[in-house]
Amino acid sequence: MKVATAAYNLDWLDSWAQYEDKLAAWVSGAVAEGADLLVFPEYGAMELSTLDGPEIAGDLERSIRAVSDRMEEVQAVHSRLATAYNTFILGASAPVIEGAGRPVNRAVFYAPDGRRDHQDKQIMTRFEREPWDIASGGPLKLFDTALGKIGILICYDSEFPLLGRALQDADLILVPSCTEALSGYWRVRIGAMSRALENQCVTVMASLVGHNLWSGAVNITTGMGGIFGPPDIGFPETGVLSQGTMNQPGWTYAEIEPAAITNVRANGRVLNRSHWAEQLPRADSVTICPF
Repeated sequence: MKVATAAYNLDWLDSWAQYEDKLAAWVSGAVAEGADLLVFPEYGAMELSTLDGPEIAGDLERSIRAVSDRMEEVQAVHSRLATAYNTFILGASAPVIEGAGRPVNRAVFYAPDGRRDHQDKQIMTRFEREPWDIASGGPLKLFDTALGKIGILICYDSEFPLLGRALQDADLILVPSCTEALSGYWRVRIGAMSRALENQCVTVMASLVGHNLWSGAVNITTGMGGIFGPPDIGFPETGVLSQGTMNQPGWTYAEIEPAAITNVRANGRVLNRSHWAEQLPRADSVTICPF
């Protein structure tokens, strides 16, 4: 399979048609390169707040609600594109409000046959907890697809090994991210690469990029696309299958051979995934040594 992961820049949108045209251009461009799976980043949907004008886009709470109100339309567009181009798409995540509760950070996964489901972020960053008041969402899911088993760890979630371990049967783990500083990008990248090492799988990181001074939420973002595997047989010695250019919008691509994942899990020079359980009794029996 061929995977495309985005370094996605937000735009000021003057019309809904402009958003549809932008999304269609991104999708068609990746499919023209042979991509079977497209991954957009965390909070890429925040550009939709500009459709309600600068006062809404610049206000944290009102921009959240403006984006949430448009998600049914957004999902309809993505579903049409996934079907028309016969591709899987992980849409850019968005704050979604259901009922009277606080919004969750939700990424929707679209299949070529019109089916869709979603993954909510599990653990909130400080920014999400404090000024945004974004809530933790529903449980982790494992999507069994024609491309293999796919899990999703949204940004900060990728930094927690037990969440990654819960997805140990995933062939691919998608990591849509939104990070302000270079240090944030590297925290998520290190998490994504660590999960690839532990689970002996492929992780796919997408990033939001650019400066959007109109936004009260995602005004500065840093990152690039990256696709990672275990640094072992059948994969690059660095574990980096492909990476983009820092803060340069566009797609990053990699060819992934599912048989390579199966082989490294069975015949790798190390077997991290199989040996995971051996650490548990040792981790629970630390000896304190006066020194």
